Amino acid sequence: MPVTLPRRSILTAAAAALTSAVAQTQRDWSGRQPIRYPDPDLVSLDPRFDKYKINNAGMERVYTGARWAEGPAWNAQGQFLLWSDIPNNRQLRRLEEDGHVSVYREPSGYSNGNTFDFEGRQLSCQHANRRVVRYEHDGSMTVIADKWQGKPLNSPNDIVVHPDGGIWFTDPTYGILGNYEGFQATPELKQGVYRVDPKDRSMDLVSTEFEQPNGICFSPDYKKVYIVDSGDAKDIHVFDLDGKRLRNGKLFCKMANAKGLGSGDGMRADVDGNLWVGAGWAGAGYDGVHVFTPAGERIGQIVLPEVCANVCFGGPKRNRLFMAASQSIYAVFVNTRGAHVA
Repeated sequence: MPVTLPRRSILTAAAAALTSAVAQTQRDWSGRQPIRYPDPDLVSLDPRFDKYKINNAGMERVYTGARWAEGPAWNAQGQFLLWSDIPNNRQLRRLEEDGHVSVYREPSGYSNGNTFDFEGRQLSCQHANRRVVRYEHDGSMTVIADKWQGKPLNSPNDIVVHPDGGIWFTDPTYGILGNYEGFQATPELKQGVYRVDPKDRSMDLVSTEFEQPNGICFSPDYKKVYIVDSGDAKDIHVFDLDGKRLRNGKLFCKMANAKGLGSGDGMRADVDGNLWVGAGWAGAGYDGVHVFTPAGERIGQIVLPEVCANVCFGGPKRNRLFMAASQSIYAVFVNTRGAHVA
């Protein structure tokens, strides 16, 4: 389907290519040395971001020790954060009660993206088995998707659920490009975005226009869907959602900086419709989280010392942003709430 470039999106692309934010990058992440409030690594690029910062809340590194942290998802029933450590072939869990971190699943099928559906069941994208699975409440596992027209998927990456029960996921080739995050294999399908029907688990291929479809997220009202392309384009597109179809696709924002570096990855929306996008591969001052308005205007950054792969909102009030960033998990309270269930 064609992607149009309205004037607003072109202006947004230019704004995104400006010099990266400057913030403090040398700090003691162990917590032994205090940070002066307000936290200097929450950077307003526009006054509209100010209201989302809490002046007496600072960032914390709540875990380190992963090889590549991905797929954070919040479980409201159990009050814990779940994420994947892809190269270590495991999932980890951090309890809200006392911050205790333990191995949740090992092996995990080299899982990447995770989410929880409206019944509290975990969905995972597995690189090793090139499939999407659901873990049922009785401990069993259901394969949601592993093939398209008889051919194996590439390596399902990120995943979201719709209130109608539909399961949407992206399928780039990252997990089969080598043996670090799965098993090397030759792609048999074009990279795509899929929807699985909740009743009969039939699949629809909803898009093949992305070089490497990556993060995926709905708007708060579920009328729009955002998709990151982390291939050479390094941009985010937005579509109107018409049942199982995508319509009126257009450029939402460009993620590359003035030097053509940097890319988005996983993302989540808050209740105001802003997108909080994990970003990296451009170095200090860029790597971390970029925050965009519903119109695609970049208004804020959370500057991290590591590449950020993905984010989610969690905590009892869903007002704590968790960031899966390379070897670590970072967290900060913000003055908004996550729009979705996980």
